[in-house]
Amino acid sequence: MAASAAPAVELDVAGRTVRVSSPDRVVFPERGITKLQVVEYFVSVGDGILGALLDRPTTLERWPKGFFDGAVMATRADSRGDAFYQKRLPQGAPDYVETATIAFPSGRTADEVCPTELAVVAWAANLGTLTFHPWPVRRDDVEAVDQLRIDLDPQPGTDFDDAVRVAPVLREVLGELGLTGYPKTSGGRGLHVFVPLEARWSFTQARRATIAVGRELERRLPGRVTTRWWKEERGEAIFVDYNQMARDRTIASAYSVRANRRATVSAPLSWDELGDVHPDDFDVTTMPARLAEVGDLFAPLRADRDPAHDCSLDAALELAARDEHDHGLGDLPYPPEYPKMAGEPKRVQPSRDKDRKTT
Repeated sequence: MAASAAPAVELDVAGRTVRVSSPDRVVFPERGITKLQVVEYFVSVGDGILGALLDRPTTLERWPKGFFDGAVMATRADSRGDAFYQKRLPQGAPDYVETATIAFPSGRTADEVCPTELAVVAWAANLGTLTFHPWPVRRDDVEAVDQLRIDLDPQPGTDFDDAVRVAPVLREVLGELGLTGYPKTSGGRGLHVFVPLEARWSFTQARRATIAVGRELERRLPGRVTTRWWKEERGEAIFVDYNQMARDRTIASAYSVRANRRATVSAPLSWDELGDVHPDDFDVTTMPARLAEVGDLFAPLRADRDPAHDCSLDAALELAARDEHDHGLGDLPYPPEYPKMAGEPKRVQPSRDKDRKTT
């Protein structure tokens, strides 16, 4: 006879009672980490995770069965899977879960979870949410981008250490453009750098600025950095994924848990420690103590931050304009599901482009 599931547990989360069902369900088999431990992790890093999500429309990456080898993420083409992205408010949400209405590239809209208190994070974790994907906007103006997010994505043949070697040059470029960056691990092989912005930029402007930064990195680190959208053209380089700044493209928040064997988390870092750490150093078991020791290194990016240190994209957009005027470097391709955008080049994989000139 099968053993019965453990009874639900109720947690006090900043004055709210949050019910955790099936608390002994194993979410990460290799580490023996249970669902209750995942929820407790988010509560223990509450100041950090709430700061990362506060007042931001947030997509929930849900793994209701936990992570296991062979688990498959549902996609637009195939809705079957062991995990999925929740972009609309789940049915049965408690009344304290607030939402923000966002518009997708298709023009359709959705009411997306918009965390305003820590209990919302714990409630979402009970639903199997491991990774939170907040938009770079606040709910009071969902069209005004207030974070620039630069994703240094290692391609085959490169790894986290290669991304770290790019980071000081990226910091230098950002500084020359009047931008202050804050790095974090992706929780996988990559490195993310976020910049707090004045909340007055469009998604198109933020994406264009990211392309300009990526192209400047390409010039300074030829062969080691690429902005090529098509994988067949990237080579063994660090890809600056500029389309992460396109509408409805999001990056895992700081303190989010990643779906992998080690249950790593996306950890804010200082620039000085980049060469001394590895993504595996930061997981569900170690991150609470680190946050207690170093504090929230991403506090300058909170929605309720002091705006005195917010940055302007003016210089980055001027660089983009010079690239276009002096070098003929205009826009780059959008993701395939996006409508054709004004000024965008032909969205065709080079090896399938019959009109492509060869030398």
